[in-house]
Amino acid sequence: MARIFIIDDEPAMVQVIATICQELGHQVYPFNSAERAIETLGEVEPQVVIADIKMEKLGGFDVLRASRDISPTPAVIMITGYASVETAVEAMKLGAYDYVTKPFKIDELMLSIQRALDFQCAVRENVYLKKELKERYKFENIIGTSSKMQHVYNLIAKVADTDSTILIQGESGTGKELVARALHFNSRRQHHPFVAVNCSALPENLLESELFGHKKGAFTGAVQDKLGLFEEAHHGTIFLDEVNSMAQPLQTKLLRVLQERQIRRVGDTKSVPVNVRVLAATNESLQDKIRVGGFREDLYYRLAVIPIEMPPLRERLEDIPLLVNHFIHKISSQNEVEPPKIDADALKALMSYPWPGNVRELENAIERACALCDERRIRVEDLPPQASRRAAGGAVQENGEVPIGQTLDSYVTELERQFIEGTIRFNDGSRDRAAKMLGISMATLYRKLAN
Repeated sequence: MARIFIIDDEPAMVQVIATICQELGHQVYPFNSAERAIETLGEVEPQVVIADIKMEKLGGFDVLRASRDISPTPAVIMITGYASVETAVEAMKLGAYDYVTKPFKIDELMLSIQRALDFQCAVRENVYLKKELKERYKFENIIGTSSKMQHVYNLIAKVADTDSTILIQGESGTGKELVARALHFNSRRQHHPFVAVNCSALPENLLESELFGHKKGAFTGAVQDKLGLFEEAHHGTIFLDEVNSMAQPLQTKLLRVLQERQIRRVGDTKSVPVNVRVLAATNESLQDKIRVGGFREDLYYRLAVIPIEMPPLRERLEDIPLLVNHFIHKISSQNEVEPPKIDADALKALMSYPWPGNVRELENAIERACALCDERRIRVEDLPPQASRRAAGGAVQENGEVPIGQTLDSYVTELERQFIEGTIRFNDGSRDRAAKMLGISMATLYRKLAN
């Protein structure tokens, strides 16, 4: 049951709308003047306000402005018998949720009310959960309240202020670097450098020089001594992202650093002690690489003193509303614009898609939607095609044309495989380009296709 304000200077209109809302089981507050309604807004805190634009003295726009000043902000549905494009645009600019023209169909108004309530429910839950999350965990930008994410938070809280080496495992786009930063900035090393390096971004010889530094004349182009990242991170934390891509000779040198806590610059004959905490991340199974000889087993056990597994987004779909709300406000703040609203149907579509690119793909989808949406409202058609098709296919799923009896994991795996195959076709059969577009390694692509 929701609290709904109905404001119109025509008593008959108020009675009609009140009857509709009462039949839906809602608590109704009827008003024949905007003044009295505005005085009561903060006291009652309605979820929905239905207001006529044209009234004596104060009108619907005054109600709309007053509604924006209370917290939580209600969804406002504007009603008018004097429809015009300019009026509708002004209403939406001021933050109206919907705009209904007299004479309206009862079904149309009922649908608008229900959508407003669905949206308010999602927004208020997101605000509450985000507030609770900040108060409880204090880990900026790691968003989610699912049981799997709570397990991650608990692990971070327990091990952040230790010097244990940690291996963060998870698919591309799951937020492994965010976890690494949370570990660093919640530790005693937080006032010292956090240095991140992507091990897949550089060839072996350049990566060695980046990590350990070099002496002048060590190789062509080495015109002066250079500090390595391990030395730059002294007393702080170094984060080795995609450590799974590191070549075998470099793995051996990294193992020696972990054992001896000393580094030797390229071309140097002496070692330099370093006080650095090492965090590493992988988007592949290192144990699988060990079995095929691609990764040193002794290095794995040195790195995985404490493993943290980041769940893929498809395994925590209940976190999507919170993530969407976070990204909408983040992107709007960066662009210095008012955050758009999101339709319940669009949110449902986002929660129906398996997100093979995980949180990174979701953020990109929201950035696209914020750029394309009209009237500061994200609709299904503003979403990427692969996500919006989920909304179009909802009726098919509800009619039972899905493989009932199949486990959720196997169903999601099949959907993921189909998405990968479609990406390969889009790239004219090039698996290399498809892997780059998907943000995964070739090994991960082949493994997922084999499932």
